[in-house]
Amino acid sequence: MNSTARHRQGSGTGEVALRVPGIVAAFWIAKGLSTALGEGASDYLVQAMVPQIAVVLGFLAFVAALALQFRMRRYRAWTYWLAVAMVGIFGTMAADVMHVALGVPYTASSLLYALLLAGVFWLWRRTEGTLSIHSIDTPRREAFYWATVVATFAMGTALGDFTAFTLHLGYFASAGIFAALILVPALGHRLLGWNPVFCFWAAYVITRPLGASLADGFAKPHSSGGLGFGDAPVVLGLTALIVGVVAYLAVTRIDVQPAERPAPLPQPEHAR
Repeated sequence: MNSTARHRQGSGTGEVALRVPGIVAAFWIAKGLSTALGEGASDYLVQAMVPQIAVVLGFLAFVAALALQFRMRRYRAWTYWLAVAMVGIFGTMAADVMHVALGVPYTASSLLYALLLAGVFWLWRRTEGTLSIHSIDTPRREAFYWATVVATFAMGTALGDFTAFTLHLGYFASAGIFAALILVPALGHRLLGWNPVFCFWAAYVITRPLGASLADGFAKPHSSGGLGFGDAPVVLGLTALIVGVVAYLAVTRIDVQPAERPAPLPQPEHAR
């Protein structure tokens, strides 16, 4: 018996609540804003205080947000997107520490995090039999989901820095490349019937370097190829936008996936 069957038979006849949002347009808007926020907030914090303290605080906020998310019995917009934002900040810090503190080139760190992400996908698929977000109905599956999210944020950060600095493309040229790339899974799914699970995670990965490149482009000084607005104003603006989008999701609940009702338990032969 697979894990889905075990879980649903153990659930009796009650509905199985899904723990992550469904995919609507506002999901991608919030995801893009959260990736940009993670980049900007991470850069601001490591400059505003001792970097080591910033990383520790980022890790504690990351753990606290995930703990709050796991306490929820079903998807709640505020706790979910708080966790995404904290993952974005800490994931950015983790990627930056790899390069700044350990001296690992962006090429190597991008490959390393890509292998980590592939490993998480492999283990998740092998354990649960699916990578679909429509199956996140147990804490274990949600743990795989968040491990994947962390890996995508770290890899996306390194990849964005790789195109901006290693390839010397700059922030906005990098953003343009990733904006074009994100159209590939979108069009592949809509026009060519590509696997929806693959297309979702491909787009999810690409939103990270896209958002990070745009955040850097607006915040960094002209000498670095940015527009010079500064990290703090960019972070405040992104925070306001995210709060607005999440409030809309919390009120309308348009991204709440319908609960699934498990199949009835098989009855003994004598009861038929």
